[in-house]
Amino acid sequence: MIEAQELACWRAEKLVFNCVSFAIEPGDALLLTGHNGAGKSSLLRVLAGLLPALSGSLLWSGEDAFADLSAHGARLRYLGHQDALKPALSAAENLAFYARLHGGDVMAALEALGLAALAELPARVLSSGQKRRLALARLALGQAPLWLLDEPSVGLDAASVERLAPLFDAHRAAGGMVIAATHLPLPLPAARELRL
Repeated sequence: MIEAQELACWRAEKLVFNCVSFAIEPGDALLLTGHNGAGKSSLLRVLAGLLPALSGSLLWSGEDAFADLSAHGARLRYLGHQDALKPALSAAENLAFYARLHGGDVMAALEALGLAALAELPARVLSSGQKRRLALARLALGQAPLWLLDEPSVGLDAASVERLAPLFDAHRAAGGMVIAATHLPLPLPAARELRL
């Protein structure tokens, strides 16, 4: 279980959010909603340990999640706004590097996101939606109980968003948790909402 207690964040001389609390259990999903600038991305970065909280705490199974940042990083996958792809590498090569770190089957991950036919193309020639799907394919590699996703559907058409459903379903069925910032509906049935 992950539990946020009274988290607050200060960025660029401004209080971005204050007194944010929630708890999610294995198999749960939480959607972060709110207007642009409400603090959704900042909250995800705080939860990932990439940005310090001004106050409050984050607990993982009742213990301070940030006591060991390396251990915390190993139990999550964070997907921000940037796709973090090497343009000169093929789609398969981009995932192969990640698979060496975390394990998993590169071709199965490409297939899960409908990219198997593009495996040998350099990332630089992919459309923005294809690049986003390639970034999302990293979720299918290795195991991490917590996925932190910042606008995962940006640049995706409706069919591509629906391709995420089996990926999300399998992760949650295995006890995984998803926290996603979004303005659009995601295929996460029974997800709770936290409006910032």
